[in-house]
Amino acid sequence: MVKAISLLSGGLDSILATKLVLQQGIEVEAINFHTIFCTCTPKNSNCLSAIHAADKLGIKVSVFKISQEYLDIVRNPKYGYGSQLNPCLDCRIFMFKKAKEYMQKVKASFIITGEVLGERPMSQRRDTFEIIEKETGLSGLILRPLSAKILPPTIPEKMGIIDRDKLMSISGRSRKPQISLAKNLGISDYPCPSGGCLLTDPNFARRMKDLIKYTTEISLNDVKLLRFGRHFRINPKAKFIVGRNEKENKILLNLARNRDIVLIPKNVKGPIGIGRGDFDKEAVFISSQLLASYCKKISEHVEIIKKIIPEEYEETIIVSIMERNKFEYLRI
Repeated sequence: MVKAISLLSGGLDSILATKLVLQQGIEVEAINFHTIFCTCTPKNSNCLSAIHAADKLGIKVSVFKISQEYLDIVRNPKYGYGSQLNPCLDCRIFMFKKAKEYMQKVKASFIITGEVLGERPMSQRRDTFEIIEKETGLSGLILRPLSAKILPPTIPEKMGIIDRDKLMSISGRSRKPQISLAKNLGISDYPCPSGGCLLTDPNFARRMKDLIKYTTEISLNDVKLLRFGRHFRINPKAKFIVGRNEKENKILLNLARNRDIVLIPKNVKGPIGIGRGDFDKEAVFISSQLLASYCKKISEHVEIIKKIIPEEYEETIIVSIMERNKFEYLRI
């Protein structure tokens, strides 16, 4: 039996594309790529949407975590960024190359994707489809069932493995055709299109740009830290993060690593702060003042405990409370 590999995100488009091929008697195995920038999955675990969708479709799914490799793509994309820091075209090329490796490993014949012509402005155009196939060496082997009738025939269509007449001609950003098709196919259990990529979020993208600018070697821990707290660039070598609430305070402490500094209010209620980078006395003092501006004011001065992980030694820094807006120019 002919076998195909489906890039299954768990969203409606990928579910429909996979279903259309399954209906033609093709064996389908799904793969899902998970990165630290995915927003559809809590706690950076496996993609639950993809696993659930594969279960409903009755097919096997393999989830690959590719965050560390993917950081290089984000840092230096060949085809540039979208509206924020999203390297959409490079992202697709990267994932299709991974899919090609798996396709060859399991001796599958072609790849299925839920891409819809014109649905995404950067990566789902006729010209970008051609770029993807050229860059990946997958010319004619990427089947897009939802838009197949308005795209050139693929190799499995030309060979009669896939009946082109049973595929679709959907294009554009409207979801109505997909919702109608789902109803016709008896598919009702699918997620709302609320998931996505953190790199398209302006606030996160701004922090990521700062990280790329000032950090030579970026770790996954560095990226995780961007999702929490208020971030301040004290100087080119030092960044300070202030928790927003008790929950974030705990998260920041859990993410703190060796040589990070921790600042904690001693005599007042307030957030904790994590410093990452090279903190000289001036940077520590500015960060202590900044932290104090978020503390509950009961006097003109605040005592801040400074610790360096994992050392047991600590010292107390006394700073005067300043208006919070004095530090706004440092905000990332």
